Amino acid sequence: MIMPVIAISAKHYPDYSAFLVGLAIGGYGLTQAILQIPMGVLSDKIGRKPVIAGGLLIFAIGSLVAATADSLIWVVVGRFLQGAGAIAGAIMALAGDLSRDKQRPKVMAIIGISIGFSFYLALLLGPIIAGKFGLSGIFLMTGVLACLCILLVLFVVPSATNVAPKGDTLPVVEDLKTLFLHPELIRLNISVLLLHMLITLLFVQIPVFLVDLNWPLAMHWKAYSVVLVASVVGLVALMALAGKFKKAVLQFSVTGMAMVFALLIFGQNSLLYLMILVSLFFTCFNYLEANFPAMVSNIAPAGKKGSAMGVYASFQFMGAFIGGVLSGSISDILGIQWVFILASILCCIWLLLIRGLSGTNRLKRYTLNTNKHTSNLTLQQLSELAGVVDITVVPSEQVMYVKAEQHFDIQQARLVLNSKD
Repeated sequence: MIMPVIAISAKHYPDYSAFLVGLAIGGYGLTQAILQIPMGVLSDKIGRKPVIAGGLLIFAIGSLVAATADSLIWVVVGRFLQGAGAIAGAIMALAGDLSRDKQRPKVMAIIGISIGFSFYLALLLGPIIAGKFGLSGIFLMTGVLACLCILLVLFVVPSATNVAPKGDTLPVVEDLKTLFLHPELIRLNISVLLLHMLITLLFVQIPVFLVDLNWPLAMHWKAYSVVLVASVVGLVALMALAGKFKKAVLQFSVTGMAMVFALLIFGQNSLLYLMILVSLFFTCFNYLEANFPAMVSNIAPAGKKGSAMGVYASFQFMGAFIGGVLSGSISDILGIQWVFILASILCCIWLLLIRGLSGTNRLKRYTLNTNKHTSNLTLQQLSELAGVVDITVVPSEQVMYVKAEQHFDIQQARLVLNSKD
């Protein structure tokens, strides 16, 4: 809700500058990036609910600091505090604990859909709330919602009666170094950093353009609603094409974003022109945002999805931070055009980066319980089953993680395991 309004609403602060606006938009990303993995690991030590409730409390305190701020620098402080409530990993782990093995992928998908929906809703609600209650009204609302969520977690969400194997839900510290250096995962991690850097960079500027085109802040939701509808239609078209031309659609999406920034260099004097460009940007953004996590899941070694997603999320939030800082500082020093020139160049470099990606084929993941030590012979027989790509055994958790192609027969794998028990 903050992203589409702060560039305009922050102008009444005495210390207003484009740099501080960029820091206020992206600042939460720095603390999120730093604390995302540690908070997930902590939830494995002291429990999910204490970490989630504590993170929400920190977020609420940050909201209060920003809501009562009399200067933009204190808004930035509040945003850094909000980001310190980095609870995504703990939430996913709790969802894993509360769901059965067969239902867990559906639960994770529903959470992902709700996050995407909330982003669309926020773009529409932000300008409306800011128009009536100002920037402080948004921060107060987020603080109240965080407090309500604490009650929801403590008194409504059931406590976990079992603990899901953590390899596919939580970061494991021992895996992080290997995954940071994984040649394909690093391409995806840099890609999501660039993706969120570019959307943050854009949103430091878009509200200003709309106001310059005589659209007051309270009316911005109308422009965003048209953009979102157009981008959803575009997304459906890209998803249909991706069935046969997935890599080409991936490259088209990055190329489309490069075109948007290149065309913005030459001006934003027409509302229709601006809305077409932003609609194209969101079409490409939505496609990449939806597909990168699935690609991380495909590429990550069996049993290391939680660690891979933890690293991925850290890069994602770091991108938001860098985008806000770059957009604000460059527009302050060199002018807005140079922001778009930089973005266009980065997109061209990004195109070269993703050429080597191969994680476009869908793979399935399975978690099998093992009641005792699994012999090398059993592992050999399992690895020879049709469709098996990767197997990881975690004796301390008595589980085995299998990554396989679509035609893999899980019943055959269970027969092999049972025959050796």
